[in-house]
This record gives sequence, C-alpha cells and structure tokens, in this order.
Amino acid sequence: MTVRVNISTVRSIIKTNERLREISFGAGTSIKQEWHEGTEFILDTLMQDIPKVREWRVYDHCAVVTRLYAIYEHFVEDLVSDWLLLLPELFPRYSDLEERIRNTHQTGVGRLLLDLKKNRYEHLSLEEVIRGLFRGATSEKDYEILPDAFLFHEQNLRREPLEKMLAEAGIPNSWGWVEKHRAVKYFLEEIKGNQNTAEGELNELISYRNDAAHGFPDDFLGSNALLELCDFVETLCQALAELVTYKVIERKKSIGQAKEVGIVTEWFKKHEAGVVKVEETILSIGSSLFLVSEGSSCCYLATIQSIKINDISVNEVQTTMGMEVGLKFDVDAKKGFRLYQLEV
Repeated sequence: MTVRVNISTVRSIIKTNERLREISFGAGTSIKQEWHEGTEFILDTLMQDIPKVREWRVYDHCAVVTRLYAIYEHFVEDLVSDWLLLLPELFPRYSDLEERIRNTHQTGVGRLLLDLKKNRYEHLSLEEVIRGLFRGATSEKDYEILPDAFLFHEQNLRREPLEKMLAEAGIPNSWGWVEKHRAVKYFLEEIKGNQNTAEGELNELISYRNDAAHGFPDDFLGSNALLELCDFVETLCQALAELVTYKVIERKKSIGQAKEVGIVTEWFKKHEAGVVKVEETILSIGSSLFLVSEGSSCCYLATIQSIKINDISVNEVQTTMGMEVGLKFDVDAKKGFRLYQLEV
C-alpha cells in the first residue's frame, strides 16, 4: 500500500533527524566512544550550518503534520475514486445506483462544467465530463462515473466532511466502522491509553497541519508524538480501505460474484489457525479468501497456508455443506469471522 510506504518514509526521517540532534547537541561520552576516525571532522563540518535545536524541531513538526495530512487526504480521494470507477461493474444499470449517488453525480457534473476552465481540471475535456452522465440518463448501460464530480470539499477532511464524501459515493456510516476497527481500537487503547478518540486524533492532526500551513506554531510535537501520529494515520487509512473492500464484497455477493463459504468456529491465535465450518466449495493451499466481520469492522485478504481434515494435512479439498476443516492463514482471524470467495 502506498500509504504504508509514504508513512514509513516519514517515520525514517523523524528518527534520523532525532538521532542527528542527539549527536549534534548531546554528544556525551557514550556517543563519542562510538566515533571512528574522521567522525569528529564530519560532525564539525555538519555543525557549521546546523539550525538551532528548537527551530529544527519546529521545522520537523511542520513538515511531518503537513505531509501526514496530505497522505491522508490523497488516500481518501484515491479510495473514493477507485470505488466510483467500480460502480458500473457492480451496478450495471445507472438506475440501480442509490438516488443519493445519482444526485451527487448530477450535481457534481454541473459544478465541473462551471469550473472546467480552472487549472485543477485541465486534465478533463468537456466530452469526458458529460459522457458518463449522458449515457446513464439515456441508455442506462455503459455509463461512467467521473470521480472528480464527487471530490468537492471546501473543508479539511475531519469526521463530518469525510462521512459526507463517503456517503454521497454510496458508503454510509463510515465513522462507525472506523471506531470499531481493531487497529484503531488498539491505537487508542494501547498507544494513547484511552486518553483520546479517533475523532479527537484526527482533529488534532488537522489543527496542527493548519497552524503549520498558515503561521508559525507556538507549540510543537516531539519525535515520539510525531511517530504516534504516523501510526494513527496509517490505522485510519487501513480502516477506511477495509470498509470499501467490505462494500465491494457485499455488493458482489448480492449479484452472484462472491459467495460466503464458511465461518470460523474456533480460533487459536498462537498458531494463526482455526476450525472453519464450510459450505460446498474447493479450498487449496495458496488460494485466497476474504475474512469478514462487520461487527468488528474487518475485511481483508487471507492466504491459506495449510489445510487439515481430521488432523491429516492435505493440499486441496472439495468440501461439503457443514464440513469442519482446519485452516491456517497468513494473517490473524477470530471466532465468528466469515469467509468469502470471489467467483471467477
């Protein structure tokens, strides 16, 4: 995932700069003992242009919060765009779309026509803007959804604007999913000690970002707090990605492109394996399934690493209704998770 790569880069920069500050401003005996020949000369050269420690930390703070918000906003826009581009496959007729999606599409196309001469829309032609809506309104089939028509937002993507954008694209109740997501709950409980909420964390990030973009902040976060913000943005994006995946699986099931093939009845966390009560299907080592739990806000891909029937390992099995199979995945699961296969 691009988000993980980008946030990993931010983490590396935070840690590298913190280490450089330790060397530059706190070079005590323990650090000096690590120096090799020529290190002192390099450090002296570095110190000639090094900023003062407070200004350096302020710069790190501003750079990190600005970059993290950009990663988050760009991710949400890409996620919504990917979902919208899938809609003609999931809803073959334009009239099958929810009324709110169609209304947003029509209103958005109107706004794009008014703003088409602006630089931000120079990648769009008049034909592209009207083609998808024209096809939907006339022939019903072969319509297209232009993501730009859904991505208008004058405000930062706090909880309410985020919920609104997703709901208008056909993904309602998004924040409820976020709050129940296992990674978000772990972050709030174990990292933040239940001292904040997901909404509070997002608001703080946006406030820090706005202060950094529009002025000189009076306060700044240390490296540990910045690393925690990295963790939060990554978990928030993970939760939203799994929500959209869930909506795709849910729709594919209703049109016969995905089917539920089992439910986890026992799970042994230490071994990342469990007992699954299955439907009639074919399971094989190396094949992938989606593990789904709406109640726990989970929907992610899992690869089968081993299969056991009556404690005997097999590479593949043709199952029957109600059969119990031992499965080991490459990821964790829980009792009650449902298994889905996509129809080829």
